[in-house]
Amino acid sequence: MTESAPVPTPPQPADFDVDRLAASLRANLRGTVHQDTGTRALYATDASNYRVVPRLVVVPESSDDLATAVVLAAEAGAPVVPRGAGTSMAGNAIGGVVIDAFRSVNRILEVDPVNRTARVEPGVVLSDLNAAAAPHGLLFGPDPSSASRATLGGMIANNACGAHSVAFGTTADNVVELDVVLSDGTRMRVDRGGGPDVASVMAATAARPGREGEVHRALQQLAQEHRLVIGRRFKPLRRRISGYALDLLQPEHGYDVAGLLCGSEGTLAATLEATVRLVPLPAARVLLVLGFDDSTAAADAVPVVLPHQPLTMESINAALVDRLPAQTRADALRAGLPEGRAWLLVEVGGDSATQAAAAGAALEADLSRSGLPLRTRLVTDPLAQAVLWRCRRDGTGLATRRADGAEAWAGWEDAAVPPERLGDYLRSLDELMARYRLSGASYGHFGEGCMHMRMDFDLLTPQGVAAYRGFVEDATDLVVGLGGSVSGEHGDGRARSELLTRMYGADVTALFAEVKRIWDPAGVMNPGVIASPEPLDASMRHVGPAKDRKLLTVFAYPEDAGDFAQAQRRCVGVGKCLQSSGGVMCPSYRVTREEQHSTRGRAHLLWEMLQGEVIRDGWRSTEVREALDLCLSCKGCLSDCPVNVDMATYKAEFFSHHYRRRLRPLSHYSMGWLPLWARMASGAPRLANRITRSAARRPMKRLGGVAPEREIPAFAEESLVAWFRARTAPSDGTAPRGPVLLWPDTFTNYLTPQVGKAAVRVLEAAGFEVMVPDGPVCCGLTWISTGQLHTARRVLRRSLDTIEQPLADGVPVVGLEPSCTAVFRHEAPALLPDDVRARQAKESTFTLAEVLRLRAADWEPPRVGAPALVQRHCHQYAVMGFDADLAVMSSAGVEAEVLDAGCCGLAGNFGFEKGHYEVSMAVGEQALLPAVRRAAPGTAVLADGFSCRTQIDHATERTAVHLAELLAAGLDDEPP
Repeated sequence: MTESAPVPTPPQPADFDVDRLAASLRANLRGTVHQDTGTRALYATDASNYRVVPRLVVVPESSDDLATAVVLAAEAGAPVVPRGAGTSMAGNAIGGVVIDAFRSVNRILEVDPVNRTARVEPGVVLSDLNAAAAPHGLLFGPDPSSASRATLGGMIANNACGAHSVAFGTTADNVVELDVVLSDGTRMRVDRGGGPDVASVMAATAARPGREGEVHRALQQLAQEHRLVIGRRFKPLRRRISGYALDLLQPEHGYDVAGLLCGSEGTLAATLEATVRLVPLPAARVLLVLGFDDSTAAADAVPVVLPHQPLTMESINAALVDRLPAQTRADALRAGLPEGRAWLLVEVGGDSATQAAAAGAALEADLSRSGLPLRTRLVTDPLAQAVLWRCRRDGTGLATRRADGAEAWAGWEDAAVPPERLGDYLRSLDELMARYRLSGASYGHFGEGCMHMRMDFDLLTPQGVAAYRGFVEDATDLVVGLGGSVSGEHGDGRARSELLTRMYGADVTALFAEVKRIWDPAGVMNPGVIASPEPLDASMRHVGPAKDRKLLTVFAYPEDAGDFAQAQRRCVGVGKCLQSSGGVMCPSYRVTREEQHSTRGRAHLLWEMLQGEVIRDGWRSTEVREALDLCLSCKGCLSDCPVNVDMATYKAEFFSHHYRRRLRPLSHYSMGWLPLWARMASGAPRLANRITRSAARRPMKRLGGVAPEREIPAFAEESLVAWFRARTAPSDGTAPRGPVLLWPDTFTNYLTPQVGKAAVRVLEAAGFEVMVPDGPVCCGLTWISTGQLHTARRVLRRSLDTIEQPLADGVPVVGLEPSCTAVFRHEAPALLPDDVRARQAKESTFTLAEVLRLRAADWEPPRVGAPALVQRHCHQYAVMGFDADLAVMSSAGVEAEVLDAGCCGLAGNFGFEKGHYEVSMAVGEQALLPAVRRAAPGTAVLADGFSCRTQIDHATERTAVHLAELLAAGLDDEPP
């Protein structure tokens, strides 16, 4: 349908007295009401291309609070915008008065294994629900890739689907009952209807008293009067998420009012509680991975696969896989990713592993007989399956950048067509993209005919936005012509609501407006979405001043064309940093659960600083400074974030400008200049230690901005370099592997030289000639982490002067402190982009394990043969990776249990700074410290980072050691 007649619109919310409403909300709610610029900036956008700054942000404490907030805001004439985790890609939940259920209205009220149902509040996160249901062998079937932060309320609002909808259906298919509140305060319980006597159910609901009966009578009358047009326009399509599901009001569909509300995007009512259906966990699963030359060839395989009733059939293509981190790509190839440029991940299940494998083999045989050009791999190992699924799961964020670094955007990422027409759709879409000179990465639910894409639209210029509109309109006509839907999962929001007339016709969109009027006569519930839509090119996020601000920065941002604004556009809001476990990011958020302490929140505030509309004081912004204050600079986001947001670098950059020509926090002068103070203390270490252990330590801590709960580390009586130069070197002259330069970082050199001594022993045992730099050196880490970047650059440059010749000679540099090693591998080239030595250092610097694996692969390390509990340093996790360490430990017979514990919480200077102690300890107590306390006495606690070892020593009875120390101890035990 392409009619473009005007659609009747309900009343629009008038302007309202913000201060008066805020006062009323505060007087009547137990939750919090935010009117400050920082919070409003945080909620101005979601994961879409749109931005509307809210007037107020309400965080209710309970479902009753939520209902009260809806009613009070509606009475004030304010737009009411219910919001989950804010991960919408269509602009479904921005502007007006945002009511955030994610933070506190998030209780799992009941899991009923007998009836296979659960009762939840709207802020419950899907992964938490599934964790509660798993002991009963159950799960909630729909599983979007954002499961670690997707709320049930948001899934209901968007009728979310996920990878397994081909087996389990959409959210609407799995909702049993909803408790909702209307804008006038009416509370209603609605269900899926159905049953043997639908007519009696409809009559009973229509006979209910008051406003509830009025709503049911009006809905039934509308469905009856327009039965013919609804039947013609709402054709069967599992992934038809667009518009209101008017067909579900028909008796033959059970008069499913709960289904109608699923996908209504908060425009009709707000969910207070939901009863949802749970399904049994598949007993066993195997993964058949199919490789094709292109996505259209993969689409042609869908009709062959579907009769085998797969649990899921997901696609990815090379444009996405090429953007995966190198290690992830290598892992995927080892896990079974076959040759190709497009892949289908087809999961089949069974009552046993044998049955599942047989089902996979039968499908593989059918495909081989089909004549389709493809390569297959049947993957039965669960760990290998998990690696391959990560390629698909991270697609949402990864697809926001092309392989060459160019930006790509949502906007046409969600269309669905009948699965048998998918090949036709993709071929025609390729032609359309070529006409508009667009490219993009694709991924999606091929078993449901739903294709997600990110395209390199130009959304920064008026001409580009106009071209975007033209493309979307033409693509809509293509999809409609194939019997499809412009939204197959993410909802309409601001991105697609205007397109509903092209999809359904003006007569049906007029019915949408009537449905809106029935539920929300004042038109205050999420206005501008579905009914009375905003133009799809209005309120675009990136057309404002931010894109034109070319700031003079200290870091070069080589991955973002040297543009700080482009670096901030990396965060599109998918919110992986909001997950509560796994990986490293974002440790402070996991403690506070505050949006401003998430990687996404900090990135949004930095972008709003550039926009200058809400946050107006630029680099001097207190809102940004306060949000960054609890950033541990752990670098977890550099690897865990799908688009590699590098908040540690952004924080250092911001602090560099924020404190320019101003007094800094005291800790910046004490801990930021630690290398200088440590070098001075090394001249009289015993005296220094007596002072730091005397009564003078308290005023020293106050003057240094050090947390009073922390002890100042003791200085070694002899530095590593002094020991090395005074020792008697091996006299046999055997160093078949040539020289290595051991980097004497501040922590190893002055505080823990025993680590360096152990490393010397190991390297020499492996056949290396160990050297140290000829003069004082420092990577500048402490100055970088405190934002003293100009000083860091000078320090780093002087150090490169010192080691210039070894670098020129190709001598490997061995780093023992992961954070210092990471400086050379990551920060140094960005701080000194024109210094060839910085690039040489990046290529020549290795961890101890890396140099042993890469330069001494035939060396057999000593057989330690002991269990070890291993804490990976965050910077090593993010920059260097940990595979070499695992390989060395395996060769040494170490039974390594690598903790998925995230950051230790100390994080360099962070945990020592006054005001950070409680957060520092809370981070450590989430996983690391309890795991160390539980470790058996004979288990070694291994942590290469000085900070990690210090935190463990501070909070437990155990002493952690470096890998070098573990291996050196094994050398002592070797027979002569």
